[in-house]
Amino acid sequence: MQPKLAVAVVASLFLASTARAGNPNEILAKAKAAAGGPACDAIHTIRLKAKLSAGGLTGTAMLLQDVLTGRYVERFQLGPASGAEGFDGATAWSQDASGQSRAEEGGDGRLGAIDQAYRSALAYWYPQRWAAQIEDAGEREENGRRFMTLRITPKGGRPFELWIDAATMLIDRTVEKAAIETRTTFVSDYRTVDGVKMPFASRSTNGDPRYDQLVTIDTAVLNVPAEEAAFKVPAPPPPDFSIAGGKTSTAVPFELLNNHIYLDVKLNGKGPYRFMCDTGGVNIITPELARELGVTSEGAFEGRGVGERSEDIGVTKVAKVEIGDATIANQVFAVYPLGSFSTVEGVPQFGLVGYEVFKRFVAKVDYGNGRLTLWLPAAFTYKGTGTVVPFAFNEHIPQVEGSIDGFPGKFDIDTGSRESVTILAPFAEKNHLEDHFGTVVSAMTGWGVGGPARGLLARAKVLKLGGVEVDAPLVDLSQQKKGSFTDPYVAGNVGAGVLKRFDVTFDYGHQRIIFEPNANAARSDTYDRAGMWLNRASDGFEVADVVAGGPAEAADVKVGYRITAIDDTPAEKLSLPAVRERFRTERVGTAVRLTVLAGGERREATLVLRDLVPRS
Repeated sequence: MQPKLAVAVVASLFLASTARAGNPNEILAKAKAAAGGPACDAIHTIRLKAKLSAGGLTGTAMLLQDVLTGRYVERFQLGPASGAEGFDGATAWSQDASGQSRAEEGGDGRLGAIDQAYRSALAYWYPQRWAAQIEDAGEREENGRRFMTLRITPKGGRPFELWIDAATMLIDRTVEKAAIETRTTFVSDYRTVDGVKMPFASRSTNGDPRYDQLVTIDTAVLNVPAEEAAFKVPAPPPPDFSIAGGKTSTAVPFELLNNHIYLDVKLNGKGPYRFMCDTGGVNIITPELARELGVTSEGAFEGRGVGERSEDIGVTKVAKVEIGDATIANQVFAVYPLGSFSTVEGVPQFGLVGYEVFKRFVAKVDYGNGRLTLWLPAAFTYKGTGTVVPFAFNEHIPQVEGSIDGFPGKFDIDTGSRESVTILAPFAEKNHLEDHFGTVVSAMTGWGVGGPARGLLARAKVLKLGGVEVDAPLVDLSQQKKGSFTDPYVAGNVGAGVLKRFDVTFDYGHQRIIFEPNANAARSDTYDRAGMWLNRASDGFEVADVVAGGPAEAADVKVGYRITAIDDTPAEKLSLPAVRERFRTERVGTAVRLTVLAGGERREATLVLRDLVPRS
C-alpha cells in the first residue's frame, strides 16, 4: 500500500547536455557541465519538500539525500496512510503508518534501494562513489521526439534506463523494471537552485494512469546539515498492542478451510467477524464491513495478487483490533470488495489480518490442533527441539533460503496460500523445471486478488527450507504472465499444503521461523482427485475448470456446468470446503454421483476419484 514517492529519482535527474549518443562517458561529462559543473561538485546533501498525489488522495512528501554516500530517507503522508523508507549505507528499510519498521533484504527490495542510493549519490557523474556498468542503449523516437538512452546497472542493483531528450538534452525519464511491474518516472519543470538545474515535477507510472503518482517540489535546498541518525532504521514506536489482564499470551481457535486459516476478529468493539489470517497479508476489510463499522474508505490504489488483473483498493483506519485477549490500536486497513472470494472460498468473507499481527507478537500456528497462540515478544523463550530457520523480509512476507530438488532459491512462507509449493514462472523457466519434472498436469491452481491462477502440477522429490526437509511435495509451476507469481527474484511460494505438516512459530522480531513436525508430518499432500475446480453458485457449485484427461472430463462434466447435488445430497446443504477436502483426500477408486445442470437440463454423472499427480 505504501506509494513510491517518485522523488527518489527527482533529485538525481537534473541533467542537461549537448553531447551526441554513442559515448556514455562523453554524454555524462557534458551533462554535468550543462547542469552546473562546479556547482554540482559542491553538493553534499539535498533536501526536498513536495506535494504528493496518488490514488485520488493528496499529501506531502520529504526526501533527504546524502550525496557523498548515497544514503537517503523518504517520508510521506497521504490521507490515512503514511510511511517512510530509507537506506543507511548498509540496510534498506521501510516504516509503516504505525511506526513499525523492517529491513528490506528479501525479494528485490535491496536491489531497488541500491539503485536509488546510486542515483542519490549522483554516481553517474562520480563513479568513485558507486561503481556501475553504463552502456549506450541507442536512440529512440516517441511522438515525434528523439531520445538518447543509457542503460545503467549499479553494483549490487538492477538495470535502469535514463532517457535524454535530444532536442533539449534534459533528462526526460527513467525506466526501471521491478519484480512485477515496469515503472517509468517522467521529470519536468526544470529550475535552477544554487547554480544547478533540477526538475520540480515528476510523474511515476506503471502504464495505467489511474495509479500514477505525481510529485510537485515546493522547496529544494542544497547542503543542509544531515545527522547520521536521520538515515538509520527508526527505533520501535511505543507499543500499540497489549494482552488483557496482564497476561503474556493468548490462544484462539481457528478453522482450516481450503487450507486457509480463519479466526474470529473484533473491530472497534464489534463482531466477532471471521477473518482469514495470512502471514504476509495487509489488513483488509470489505466495503460492507467498513460501512457497518462507520469508517470511511479513501483513495483508489492498485492492488495485485496471484491473478493477472489489478484491483482498486481504498484505505481507512480502525481504532481497535481484537484477537482473543490481544489488542492492537489504530490500524490502517485496505478496503477491498471480497465478494468474488466468497464464491471461491465457499464461506462469507469479511476481511484479512496477518502481517500487522505477526509483526507485533510472536505467533504460533498449531496446525495439528487448530490453535493460534500470540505472545508478547519479551515473554517468549523457545526451549523446544524444532528447527529454527532464519528469514529476510520480502516486503511483508518472510522469505527463507531453500531449494527444490536441489535447485537453490528464495522461498516465501505464506499461510495465505492453499497450495504446497508454487514455483514462480521465471524460476521455473530459468531452471527448465517442466523438463525436469517430466509429466505435468495443467490446471487451475488458485484464486486471489486479480482472479484465477493456472499452473502445471508435478511431484518434487524434496523441498528444503533452511534445515527443514519436506519429502515429495506437490509443486505448481505457475503459468501466470502478470501478478505476484511473475517475480524473477523469488523461486517459490510455500503454502499450507506444506506448512500444515508442522506447528509453525513466527518470530518476526528476531526474523526466525520455528518448524515442529506434528501428526501430519508423514502425510503426503494431494491434488484434487476429481479433476475440476468448483466455486459456489446460487444454484449449487459452478465448474470453473476441468483437467484434461481427468475424472470430471471422463464423466462428461464441462466448464460452466452446475453441480446441484452430490450423492443425492443437495448442494445447498454441502460446504464447498468440505467437498474440496473430500475430493482431495477420499480414497482412489471412490465413485461419486453428481447431479449436473447443463443447458437447462439435469442429468446424472458418475466420476471415479484418482490421483492426477501420484506419489512415486
